[in-house]
Amino acid sequence: MLYFISSSTNPVFNIACEEYLLKNHEDDFFFLYTNTPALIVGKHQNTLAEINLDKAEQENIPVIRRMSGGGTVFHDEGNLNYCFIKSGEKSKLVDFQKYSQPIIDTLQKLHVNAKFEGKSDLTIDGKKFSGNASHIFKNKLMQHGTMLFSSDLNRLNQLLKVNPLKFKDRGIRSIRSKVTNISEYLSHSMSIDNFAQLILTDLTTKFPDAKEFELSAIDIEKIEALMTEKYNNWEWNYGYSPNYIFEKLSNFSGGIILEVSMTVEKGIIKNLNLLGNCLVENHILDFKSLMIGQYHNKETVYKHINNLKINLYFKHITQKEILSAFF
Repeated sequence: MLYFISSSTNPVFNIACEEYLLKNHEDDFFFLYTNTPALIVGKHQNTLAEINLDKAEQENIPVIRRMSGGGTVFHDEGNLNYCFIKSGEKSKLVDFQKYSQPIIDTLQKLHVNAKFEGKSDLTIDGKKFSGNASHIFKNKLMQHGTMLFSSDLNRLNQLLKVNPLKFKDRGIRSIRSKVTNISEYLSHSMSIDNFAQLILTDLTTKFPDAKEFELSAIDIEKIEALMTEKYNNWEWNYGYSPNYIFEKLSNFSGGIILEVSMTVEKGIIKNLNLLGNCLVENHILDFKSLMIGQYHNKETVYKHINNLKINLYFKHITQKEILSAFF
């Protein structure tokens, strides 16, 4: 087994690194990384249904879809992430408890009563501090998990707060649990870097043949190419979402009402219905025709709305209000 701590805190780089090592190296790996603030969405989720988009945009928080299933999580500098990549017999690869046990063992040494509970969670006093997810590629497993060490839990809750009534789809919904930070249970203060080193020390004790690894210049170049091709793209992070129906009723000042209902497939608006007392009935069909076939993202919708003489289609409502009704 090879082990390392990523020298990067770029969430796009580290998520791409997981896929690159899984698919391009024969070795088994264990590595740790921390990210600057980011929202990490499960592979089979509807991104817009999982995040507080307005809050994420206000704070310039990137949203990245990962390879594995499971729910959406928030990463920041107080969240330590780990990843196992292991070869084996395909039918016996997935074992959440097995690959979580090294983390539990380290915490038990620190007199923190961590437990494995449910399908893939790690808890302290019934509160979740780690969620795990996995992905199989050929005869290899990637299992990765979060470890809330000293994360900003208020920010986490705000960024993951959404209105579930706006979306109808078959995407996997995140299950919200009470969460906690590991640091609250330590008998003495410890930095997240020291905690990471302690986990590595325990791991190398269990696996004495483990060797330290460093990404080569070629590795980094290929990871950066994967970032460009996939993980920095709206089509993967948002457009890959399951097909969904979006419905939203908006009330604006002056008693103005606008109801938007649309069908979205692979991120593209396929059908659009509008109701409300602000529509110019003779021309609203033209507006709908312009929007069908466009990506359901703010940049695209804003561009089209901003380029129109909006009073041809709507009355007593601003372009900003119309945009808000679409998200």
